[in-house]
Amino acid sequence: MALGYVTLVTIATVCLGVAATCGLCARFAALPRTAAELWRRVRTIAPYLGVLGVILLAKRWTHYRRLELSYALDWDLTDEIYAVEGSFVASLQDIVPDALIGFFSAMYMFGFPYLLATAFVLYFLLPTQRRVTELLAAFSLNTLIGSLFYTVFIAYGPRNHLSSVDGLMYQFYPQTQELTAEISANTNVFPSLHTSLAVIVLLFAWRSRRTYPRWFPIAATVSTFVVFSTMYLGIHWLVDVVAGVALAVWCVLAAERIVDWESDSDRVSVPGDGEDGIASEVSD
Repeated sequence: MALGYVTLVTIATVCLGVAATCGLCARFAALPRTAAELWRRVRTIAPYLGVLGVILLAKRWTHYRRLELSYALDWDLTDEIYAVEGSFVASLQDIVPDALIGFFSAMYMFGFPYLLATAFVLYFLLPTQRRVTELLAAFSLNTLIGSLFYTVFIAYGPRNHLSSVDGLMYQFYPQTQELTAEISANTNVFPSLHTSLAVIVLLFAWRSRRTYPRWFPIAATVSTFVVFSTMYLGIHWLVDVVAGVALAVWCVLAAERIVDWESDSDRVSVPGDGEDGIASEVSD
């Protein structure tokens, strides 16, 4: 019951957030234009969406087998991570008032999927699908590399390793633990994929700031809170966050090259791709 309730609340909250942000950031003409070109756009992004879907399904289907392999390899990085940063997360929890636990829990549970969904919808509404295909490619690379790290290495978060760190979200909102347990494990912390995916969205928001000037400050604010929440809630180490940022930068650069390689002929035939396309979107 708790799992279904939390899932429904998450979906409803994210949908409201996406609709409100699109209403604030996108041009009114974007919706009818997207409806008129819907199937062309779907065909354009279908290969990238399909690859992401296959990776996510494979990740889900192999979850327990990958955990078994991870335990069998027994390459535990937890002590090394702690040796690097010590009690940083414990100090963070001491500094931040308990009154903010609810806020940062909401950022972690709702702000994170809101960022991913909103970025996808905003870029799908653009006349060129260059941005959305790059975004999907970056998400795919991030999920693939992150799953590989989680399989090869074991790393326990600060809430599981240090008695001085509390799992704040799970203490105050225990019903959320059932949902997170369905998609992750307590050994899956290095790198922080919440961080890497949030930073991917932030980098795309920065690159498209001329097209969506209102989206960038929103994405910057929410992604900052999401990244901070991963540490404050005792889920990730600072080292995990730094690794997540590095992974995000690599994924964005690699995704750009993949789309360049795959769609050179399409970009010649479809007006408005690349930076010229962004300029044309701004002037629409």
